[in-house]
Amino acid sequence: MLIPINKITIIARGRNIFVDTAFLSQQMNAYDITSCIIWRQNRVIWHHEQTPQASAGLLPVNSCTKSILSALVGIAMDQGLLPATDTPVSDFYPVLRQDPDERKRQMTLRHLLNMTAGFRWQEFGGIQSFPSMVRTDDWIGFVLKQPMAFAPGERFAYSSGVSQLLAGILAESTGMPIPKFAERHLFGPLGIGAYEWKTDPRGIATGGFGLQLAAWDLLKFGQLYLQRGFWEGKPVVPQAYAERSVQPDIAVEPPERGHYGWHWWTDEIPVPRDAVAGQSGSVSYYYARGFGGQFVFVVPAFDAIVVFTRKRLRKGKSPHVLFRGHVIGQLARARI
Repeated sequence: MLIPINKITIIARGRNIFVDTAFLSQQMNAYDITSCIIWRQNRVIWHHEQTPQASAGLLPVNSCTKSILSALVGIAMDQGLLPATDTPVSDFYPVLRQDPDERKRQMTLRHLLNMTAGFRWQEFGGIQSFPSMVRTDDWIGFVLKQPMAFAPGERFAYSSGVSQLLAGILAESTGMPIPKFAERHLFGPLGIGAYEWKTDPRGIATGGFGLQLAAWDLLKFGQLYLQRGFWEGKPVVPQAYAERSVQPDIAVEPPERGHYGWHWWTDEIPVPRDAVAGQSGSVSYYYARGFGGQFVFVVPAFDAIVVFTRKRLRKGKSPHVLFRGHVIGQLARARI
């Protein structure tokens, strides 16, 4: 059971944990981090809060919502409420069968999960797909009408629009609002009681953003996936789905790095060769990422989770840079 703490804390047992607290504190201030929790081997080893109780208050997690949505999709599949990932999206949105572009009929649930649906979409910049979508009164209808740019499965194109398609499918298939389904099958088991979740103009919970959670609850979500879908010894997200969804599924293009899974990002980073037994000099990690600096990093080789939240956007100061440049090194050198 995690107990929130209100100041930087080191919890150590046995051998020392070599964490440079002064250096990390300096970096947190430089990156304007609202809260940071570093968890390793079943304990919090470092905790930063910009203000008292910053880790306990609700904050918009933005696109981290996508990873929560993915978990709910996996739960619904396990319950038989959703079919397998190779099911055509047109089974849920029959209007796609009438589209003159036959590529839309090739689109499957997996293509929505790994952002390879094929729509002509630029989230921001260029054609400004995301702002255009949210200005309409029918987000799902807007997405379904977008022209195709390539065949499904061919290329990665980040899209909150396809997340909204998934949200619509999930709500219809479960027969209940997504937040209610989450309360019963995800938030409830994890002990997450406080949250807020926006809806689109048709009343469907936003699939790509719009959820507010506390940093401590983001940590629980990271723990759930580190434990392969289990919580307190009981399955919450089916293990096969939890493992599959955080595997590299499609390479992303610059300025992004690494790969994308099923509404999760994946990457790897070099570390000292003796940091983890059996490693070849690099460590894989996966993460949920939200606009503005919300992150849940999971590093299975180190049995570690790192959560960042940030209220204010700082251009050129992504916590991902901080994680790769400094925090992962602290984890590699730590000995517990």
